[in-house]
Amino acid sequence: MKTLSVTRYVRPLREGGSLPAIVEASDEGLYVMKFRGAGQGKKALIAELISGELARALGLPVPELVFLDLDPKFGLNEPHDEIRELLNASGGLNVGLDWLPGSITFDPLVPGPLTPALASAVLAFDALVLNVDRTAKNPNLLTWHRKLWLIDHGASLYFHHAWADPDEAARSTFPPIRQHVLLRFASVLAEVRFELTRAQLEAVVANVPDAWLSDEPGFASAAEVKAAYVRFLETRLAHRARFVEEATRARAQLV
Repeated sequence: MKTLSVTRYVRPLREGGSLPAIVEASDEGLYVMKFRGAGQGKKALIAELISGELARALGLPVPELVFLDLDPKFGLNEPHDEIRELLNASGGLNVGLDWLPGSITFDPLVPGPLTPALASAVLAFDALVLNVDRTAKNPNLLTWHRKLWLIDHGASLYFHHAWADPDEAARSTFPPIRQHVLLRFASVLAEVRFELTRAQLEAVVANVPDAWLSDEPGFASAAEVKAAYVRFLETRLAHRARFVEEATRARAQLV
């Protein structure tokens, strides 16, 4: 992942609960910036990085993810109190997603780019990463250039907010899949194949900056935390049949 500097705060995105914003970066591109100082803080950014890059490794359509370096003095002249506090709390590395200008929120009732294969792959992926935030109320799917795009994965991997029992989370059937916006369209779940090697999982997790992990309670180092994420993903993949069965059963109750 590349690292860019934020050169201009363009505008906040009010539809986001943690005040993400459109910013311009040093490559003159526009990005949706997720702030380390907002909401769930760095845990949301870690989930965004791991889940987003995992989706990319699986061939799913995700906007480019980048690191955005924010100068701590950036908010000095910001007149809006809430935004100024957010900028002041987010100096250093943050996460950005490539801005898709003109994109619209996915509507399952409007004919478009969705196929049973894609719906099934997205649903299985969200079960894999425990993503509770792809519902009809908040689909976190965009249609852009006649293609479906997955965004906003900060609510996934929720077990890492406490690390109480990651092994139990890895074996979960994930009942929240019953609320998934694409459940009724995922008619070929049994055909979804997620083939990822340990090296691929390690490469995905390696994107997380050590500084975001170095003070994690219960771990001696950032390397230990990264190894724990990899173990979770390996175990989750090994128990894929459990969450696919749960999703299949939930879908059968709809049709």
